[in-house]
Amino acid sequence: MTLNEYYEEMKELARRIRGEYGLTTPQVRKSDIRRIYKAYNIKCDLWPPKDAPPTAKFKKLRGAFFYDECGATIMVNRSLPEAPALFTMCHEFKHYLVDRNLKSLLCGEYNQNEEIEVGAEIFAAEMLFPDENFIDGLVQMGVKKGECTPEDLVRLKRVTQATISYAGMVKKAEFLDFAPYGSLNNVKWTKLEEQMYGVPVHKQFQRQRKQAKELSW
Repeated sequence: MTLNEYYEEMKELARRIRGEYGLTTPQVRKSDIRRIYKAYNIKCDLWPPKDAPPTAKFKKLRGAFFYDECGATIMVNRSLPEAPALFTMCHEFKHYLVDRNLKSLLCGEYNQNEEIEVGAEIFAAEMLFPDENFIDGLVQMGVKKGECTPEDLVRLKRVTQATISYAGMVKKAEFLDFAPYGSLNNVKWTKLEEQMYGVPVHKQFQRQRKQAKELSW
């Protein structure tokens, strides 16, 4: 099997899981993935424990997968924001489906370019935002291959209410040739989003509370 065949197989697997569990849009929640975990009897934990001292060895890990006589356990770094945590949950699920013969896998920056990890990234991206929906969305916006801008991805995410992280969208845009590799690096996505659509109400409220607290001193 070639690499491209392997990657396409991971996409097909993700689409099959989406179909089996009624995921029909790019708006996938943690609760959806937990529901799938439950069906497969997979335990999911946050790590390190709240009161545990920081461990340098695991500081840069996003997630981990373990499979033994007690069953399957997926661990997600508790410091990850919502969207990256969701992506990691899908990434580790691929390891359960395809790689559990390896018994344990640690996933982080140090091994992200290994084939098995790239396969998990592609699976996760397809689980959260299928290629077909991604391509259709950009084409409807008039975006041509090789010309996708950061603003285009922000619009696409907003229109589709996609829950995939911007990092996941960038990888997908590059993999599908909508953006040259590296052209979407170093973008401050939250700042760009606020410039385009304004500050979300909950953030305005948080800032107002913070300012009021400062004034009370």
